[in-house]
Amino acid sequence: MSKSEAITLQTFTQGLWKENPVFVMMLGLCPVLAVTNTAMNSLAMGVATTFVLVCSGFLVSLLRHVIPKQVRIASYIIIIATFVTMADYLIQAISLDLYQALGAFIQLIVVNCIILGRAEAYASKNGPLKAVVNGAGMGLGFTFALLCLGVVREVLGSGSLFGLQVMPDAFQPWSIFVLPPGAFFVLAFWLMLFAWIEERKRKGGKAA
Repeated sequence: MSKSEAITLQTFTQGLWKENPVFVMMLGLCPVLAVTNTAMNSLAMGVATTFVLVCSGFLVSLLRHVIPKQVRIASYIIIIATFVTMADYLIQAISLDLYQALGAFIQLIVVNCIILGRAEAYASKNGPLKAVVNGAGMGLGFTFALLCLGVVREVLGSGSLFGLQVMPDAFQPWSIFVLPPGAFFVLAFWLMLFAWIEERKRKGGKAA
């Protein structure tokens, strides 16, 4: 295995923080804003996206020397759509209520720029195992971002977490947090927090 093909810790962790698809690269914001009104919806969408990232990345990498360059994007979309269909049927079989809560956003994973971007920029240029590790890291980073929003929105907007009451009876839910405007408020908060952390890290590095 050459140095460029070696799997390092950064191969996995870059999607968790340094290249987090939501908080750093600002990708896939449509489901981030739409389905994070509860923590369960956030987790389900994150797991489904991770499944598609890992499986499509593996197959794209495996076929990278076979797929003609002229039709690579169309081929990637067909591969991604296959695994999205599998995820769609799995969620429908596991929980019909969850499937209905996520609505069309499961099918829209096909056009999620995170998936196609990793297929084009990473999986098509690296070996299958490295593509799987990187895809898993990006998927977990996306899931982490979804949960950051989903937990805050559900706790403040409903007083519950994963459907279980966590706030006292006297707590008055802030219903705006489970409505669309709440998603923008919470996302803005997390973006400011991550920007502040990164700024402190840069200043600390310069001081050292």
